[in-house]
Amino acid sequence: MRVKICDLKQHKKPLEELVGKTITIKGWVRTVRNQKTFSFIEINDGSTLTNFQIIAEPTLPHYDTLLPTLSTGTAISATGQLVESPGKNQALEMKATSIEVIGKCDTEEYPLQKKRHTFEFLRSIAHLRPRTNTLGAVTRVRNALAYATHSFFQERNFVYIHTPIITGADCEGAGAMFRVTTLDVEKPPRKEDGTVDYSQDFFAKPTFLTVSGQLNGEIYACALSDIYTFGPTFRAENSNTSRHLAEFWMIEPEMAFADLDDNMECAEAYIKYLINYVLKNCQEDMFFFDKYISNGLLERLELVRNAPFEKATYTYAVRILEKSGKQFQYPVKWGADLQTEHERYLTEEYFGKPVIITDYPKDIKAFYMRMNEDNKTVRAMDVLVPKVGEIIGGSQREERLPQIQERMRELKLKEEDYWWYLELRKFGSVPHSGFGAGFERLVQFITGMENIRDVIPFPRYPGNAEF
Repeated sequence: MRVKICDLKQHKKPLEELVGKTITIKGWVRTVRNQKTFSFIEINDGSTLTNFQIIAEPTLPHYDTLLPTLSTGTAISATGQLVESPGKNQALEMKATSIEVIGKCDTEEYPLQKKRHTFEFLRSIAHLRPRTNTLGAVTRVRNALAYATHSFFQERNFVYIHTPIITGADCEGAGAMFRVTTLDVEKPPRKEDGTVDYSQDFFAKPTFLTVSGQLNGEIYACALSDIYTFGPTFRAENSNTSRHLAEFWMIEPEMAFADLDDNMECAEAYIKYLINYVLKNCQEDMFFFDKYISNGLLERLELVRNAPFEKATYTYAVRILEKSGKQFQYPVKWGADLQTEHERYLTEEYFGKPVIITDYPKDIKAFYMRMNEDNKTVRAMDVLVPKVGEIIGGSQREERLPQIQERMRELKLKEEDYWWYLELRKFGSVPHSGFGAGFERLVQFITGMENIRDVIPFPRYPGNAEF
């Protein structure tokens, strides 16, 4: 029976109980070092960052003909006896009794040679890049963060809801959506006035890939109290930055009987829970990121985990930025949205820790956010962290029917498109709050990776839908 390398590296049994056992491991060859009387073979099966060492001696069947075939990338199965390793980086190694080649690798064509490759190059070979140390570590941490996300909300008795991927409503009112249609795009059916006749489309109306599951989540929060979604979302923004993707994953909790303070407490606790989980369960990968990807990463994460988050209103934050004396690329003024450079100044230079900015101008926020008494700002919040800026955005939702109808009129949104959303404000309406956390930005923040395209298995961005 196959044993995974992670079980050998993180062995829970005493070493003496493992030494002498015969096991089988399977993986891909990383390196082969031929000595005079034997050879070292290092293989990796993706379950850990570091490799596992196999000792192959001339007594091994077909030793002379086998060794030349074991090039980097070759898939093998090795059976042998566990022995204590004299090497300082490992407790165990295997003395092989048999090695079988499962899949040969053409050395001359194999693009992952034993050298450093740029992340840009690795994106062009996304079918092979998970075999690199960095992408393997990213994927294991991403997996741990997904598990920790579910654990956090389940421990708080939230209900996991699957919201639709195809929708007829634009949650943000921004219009940057991917259309879903079965109509002939070359010759769509048209009405007498020349407009496209969507009544002949599959859903008999215009539909799109969702930008958020929030509105649907509110439906279930207004029945089950606390819910969360965790699924793919889509934005058709022509944005080529290190922080944006066209397809990404979102975590969106929604809480009934909760105000903005409850929302901020949940967001802060969630981020700290994630950090605590990976620091405890992904130590090898996190040490790698700290050493090779982002120096000081572990120290920054410890700060975020241990320090209480600062709270500041948008108005106060703008005042800080205006008095900073910094020459920002984007001018700072009340009423303008904060840019990444502003967010990073606040969290890295001014406060020196994470900060939650609240009470944004209504004109730069979505229609569903609860209006403050000043009628100029809304009960919104953004969580800012070092090196990334905004990592979570949320708000207390507007639960009052007249106020949300007025806001929709201001933004020229059609009430008939949101009739069911408005009815929630008529039938047992309650204060409720929620937020959205971009999963890839969380992975980016916790791993220290510079580009968001390197923290998702198959990135989708303008001009790219490969693999």
